[in-house]
Amino acid sequence: MKISILLPYKENYTFGQAGAVSLFVNDITKHSSYQKKIKIFGNTNYKNFLSKNYINLSFNKKIFLSSNKQYVKNFLKNKNSIKSDLIEVHNRPSYINIIRDKYFKKIFFYFHNDPLQMNGSRTTQERLNLLKNVDKILFNSDWCRNRFFINLDDKKNMIDKTEIFYQSSSKVKVNFKKKEKLITFAGKLNRAKGYDLFGGAIIKILEKYPEWRARVYGDEPREKHIFNHKNLKILGFKKNDYILNDLKRASISVICSRWEEPFGRTSLEAASRGSAVIISNRGGLPETAKYAIKLNKLNIENIFNNIENLILNKKKLLSLQKKNYQNFKLTHQYVAKKIDILRKLYLNENSINFFNIKKNSILKIIHATNFNRRFKGRLHYNTGRRLNNGFVRLGHNVLTISDRDLIHENKNILDINGKRKLQSDLIESLKNFKADCLVLGHADSIRNETLEYIKDKNKNLKICQWFLDPVAKNCPDYLKNNNRIFSKARYVDSTFLTSCPTILSKKIKNSYFMPNPSDRSFEILKNYQNKCENDVFFAMSHGVHRGELKKGKIDKREIFINKIKKLNKEIIFDIYGMNNIQPIWGDSFINAISRSSMGINLSRGMPAKYYSSDRIAQLLGNGLLTFIDIKTRFNDFLSNKEIVFYKDIYDLSDKINKYKRDEKDAKKIAKNGRDTYLKNFNSTIIADYILSKTFDYKSKYRFIWEK
Repeated sequence: MKISILLPYKENYTFGQAGAVSLFVNDITKHSSYQKKIKIFGNTNYKNFLSKNYINLSFNKKIFLSSNKQYVKNFLKNKNSIKSDLIEVHNRPSYINIIRDKYFKKIFFYFHNDPLQMNGSRTTQERLNLLKNVDKILFNSDWCRNRFFINLDDKKNMIDKTEIFYQSSSKVKVNFKKKEKLITFAGKLNRAKGYDLFGGAIIKILEKYPEWRARVYGDEPREKHIFNHKNLKILGFKKNDYILNDLKRASISVICSRWEEPFGRTSLEAASRGSAVIISNRGGLPETAKYAIKLNKLNIENIFNNIENLILNKKKLLSLQKKNYQNFKLTHQYVAKKIDILRKLYLNENSINFFNIKKNSILKIIHATNFNRRFKGRLHYNTGRRLNNGFVRLGHNVLTISDRDLIHENKNILDINGKRKLQSDLIESLKNFKADCLVLGHADSIRNETLEYIKDKNKNLKICQWFLDPVAKNCPDYLKNNNRIFSKARYVDSTFLTSCPTILSKKIKNSYFMPNPSDRSFEILKNYQNKCENDVFFAMSHGVHRGELKKGKIDKREIFINKIKKLNKEIIFDIYGMNNIQPIWGDSFINAISRSSMGINLSRGMPAKYYSSDRIAQLLGNGLLTFIDIKTRFNDFLSNKEIVFYKDIYDLSDKINKYKRDEKDAKKIAKNGRDTYLKNFNSTIIADYILSKTFDYKSKYRFIWEK
């Protein structure tokens, strides 16, 4: 299990320069049980990093490209980040879309500032997109979270995707008897932080109570607020440890920001050191210290009066100091443990789903695809049933959902296309079955909103999809098929294609080539043993869906086959799905195959790398001498001793005639082809391939198609 943390661009994760985000990340990581599994990524020109697990992403800027985009893309190129089980992004919502486009595992996002003031979360739509694209959003205050949900109508149903994790501080032993007459202010010395108000008040205090001193930590070159007094020290920017040490001695700390602080680390740290805290009642500041004095009126006079009241009332001063200290719970250890619990919930390292799955683990699988119930067994040998057999033979518990049958059976006035029933049935099935894995096969009618809901409600669930149709540019329905795959890519953990994934129009994370599975319970023939009445078998559905030929409908395969027939008039062809001969289904299809010694594996469109329809399993698996275009590159894992490769129509014609004459060699190749395909490409091996990639475990099987 690995976690990658991405800091904002130019965040200084270095000693002496670290800001609130860096300090928080460093402190939490040091006290996390996942410490050794975490890599922190950032970009800074400084050295002397806060921890050894930090990776500085330096790169050469391209003039016309956004530095932030270059930074994030560079982060995704790092092998540590892309292989992480969880990415945690801090304070830059604009990074999420870039990451989610390439990364499909868990993402947390941390807000350290006002969401309405940040690129990527200012608008309502941006915040809705953020909710959609991350698994959890963490805020550093309730105020910050409330800001996020402004103008979001469905807050009630969305809020469970968020959590509040306050900033943290160390807690050390404080001796209240050693408290000095010291007042502190830490932060930028500007109007936003209220330094002008503090300065005006503190000069009056020091004039009236000369035994008291004040120390100020910070600077602001853009604003000049000059306050001078012999008991006032302006120390400039100081390391966090330096300030914390001073706070042990401080009696009073003032945080009087005009702007609405998302949280306020300074007041939290003051409380952790037993300082009496005076804060402005704005933003998230009231959440930082339970026993702080809140300034409802923010002016010099009110600040002066509240400081003076504590100076004069020693009992009250000591009481507030002790209450702040004794009730301080937000230690680094406490907050780190809470975050670790959330990480564990989402990563679930004790679940077989994510980490401990072994080859003999029993999974509960919901397989949603078109099982064609309504066609009464005409397609009993379809790929969905083949994979089902594989899952069951592996010992898994499989629940099937025939998506298109459900749609067909449930069309009504209130649900015109029947899809609503499908969504509810899937959600209810997952609830009752408690599946470990959802397998989707061409399940286009399962909506993305449904998958998003499912993933949110079933944190341990893995989802994968398989797809059989052609996806290369020269194939029919190219754009449509690509979009069908891409539409679900964001919601699935892995994608399996009967084409090489590199021919897709764009890269998909965790996409794999999946051979068409054979099955010994389906492929029961051994045609090479028989004296067949026909020479060459070819069948296609002509693009119709389990029905009859449409008049006037034709594709290039029909032209190809007719030309082959003309070139080989002495060859007996058995052809279906063309030339006014209807397609055949069910047992009629099997009987037709049984009558031929050879078969042409010709798929829709021009030949594409590794693509074949499921016909290849039916031809090879039943012991027919099978011909396939060499441009499919099946010679990467099948030899010419198992299948016959042809270069063009004339080469195919010659080879059909050759093996018509050389019956002995033809039968030998056909037998080898059947044996090899049923051995290496059977449904059990393909099913285990799907699960091993989806769950990232080492299979006992050898997948010969993998390089």
